[in-house]
Amino acid sequence: MTSRKPIAVGTNDSAQSQAAVVWAARRAHRADLPLVILHVVDDRWVAEPYPWFGTLQQAGEELLKTAAGRLEGTVTVTPETELLTGSVGGSLAKYSKRTSMMVIGSGSGHFGGTLADRALQVATAAKVPVAVVGTQDLEGRSGVVVGVDGSPESTQAVAFAAAEADREGDELTVVYAVDVPDPIIDAGLSPAAMAELIADEERVVLSEAVAGLKEDYPDLIVHQRLETERGAVDALVEAAAGARLLVVGSRGRGAFKRLLLGSTAHGVLKHLPCPVIITRTDAARTM
Repeated sequence: MTSRKPIAVGTNDSAQSQAAVVWAARRAHRADLPLVILHVVDDRWVAEPYPWFGTLQQAGEELLKTAAGRLEGTVTVTPETELLTGSVGGSLAKYSKRTSMMVIGSGSGHFGGTLADRALQVATAAKVPVAVVGTQDLEGRSGVVVGVDGSPESTQAVAFAAAEADREGDELTVVYAVDVPDPIIDAGLSPAAMAELIADEERVVLSEAVAGLKEDYPDLIVHQRLETERGAVDALVEAAAGARLLVVGSRGRGAFKRLLLGSTAHGVLKHLPCPVIITRTDAARTM
């Protein structure tokens, strides 16, 4: 990262969001970027019948103080804190305009919805890459995995993942999952021959996805994996089971244009194998 915009992380003091704060702090330290810890007080409690809103604000300030305090002696970064008011997903997504990356925990119960739901909301609307962090033990993990499908979003994801892997000395695994059509259609080929023909064509897409990486990152080890036996979500979750990081585009080749978050990114967040970063293209950022 070259921007001096901070990394921001949302917290509600769950185990998942505590892990997200630590992950964000370590990344901010490595990238020499500021860190901001955020908490959102849900604006449903602003209305007049709820006089305890001030108590919620005070509790939020204490939560932020506690979250920042946990970093003392563990990560050499001094975070700022900020209390926001509004819907959790909407407030964090709006704040993302001021950041270089938004980080959020996933999988914990949250007042008014699960944090997984909040992560989906943020990843859908954010203007910058969104990292979603769970409570997996990351000790001993290595490697960066990225999903591709030939779309502009996946091209951006590969570029991000390659830079990430090269910077951290990791190997990069590029995964392309293909839904091979039913070979019953009479094309004058045996089912096996048809499947192999399709696989050959899709290997071209995979090769194009990594073209130029060797020139840009001569020391980067790149593995290509074409998956024809399972869907994209299952293939990526399996490939990233022991990885340090999984990178996916905000939406893929098959996503409806009205959907800002593709089914693959959505599915991966629901089955988080490791920290996941959802990248965005310039086109997606303007939406």
